[in-house]
Amino acid sequence: MGTNGSQNEISNEMGTNGSQILPTSERQVRPLVLLEVESQRSCWQQAVELAGGKVPTGRIVKDVVQRIMERTQVPNTYQIGEVCQILVKDNPELRGKGGYWAIVSVVNNFSCSVRMWDGEHTVGLHHIKSFNYLPAECQQMQVICDRLARIYSDSLEETVKSLLQSLGKLNRPYLITVEEKLLNVLESEYGREITP
Repeated sequence: MGTNGSQNEISNEMGTNGSQILPTSERQVRPLVLLEVESQRSCWQQAVELAGGKVPTGRIVKDVVQRIMERTQVPNTYQIGEVCQILVKDNPELRGKGGYWAIVSVVNNFSCSVRMWDGEHTVGLHHIKSFNYLPAECQQMQVICDRLARIYSDSLEETVKSLLQSLGKLNRPYLITVEEKLLNVLESEYGREITP
């Protein structure tokens, strides 16, 4: 696919409409490098269709590439209750959540909904990585997640939010003694303490 800085139409013997829209910037074709060469042309054509027969934005091309890649990926092997680590990669909705743990609550074909201490998120399979915890450890993390979620609200003081964030990045399936004591104090202070 060539570019020359302006919108072009050229003859296309294979096309049904007799013309083909060409990209006008490198940003529009950059997502195509993730696909096999054979798939790039059909992806571009789908993006042009989505853009109403005009030169598509880089975002439209990226969305089409993502859909094609999801269709060719292996099936989702995650299970409800599994504890995973969040991998931000190229997802702006997960910015600031890299390294946090989350619990799978819904398993879809090519994504999962996960619960974190501050809410629920839907993420692609390439945005999570299993901790491979045992079932009992996953249950323990579920208890911790429930406790953190009961405390969390947007109106909390920054110090409390910071403590919850640090507990949301644990890379082990349990709280140490001081963490347990701090969490008990927060539950008591915010009136959301739960009896085990």
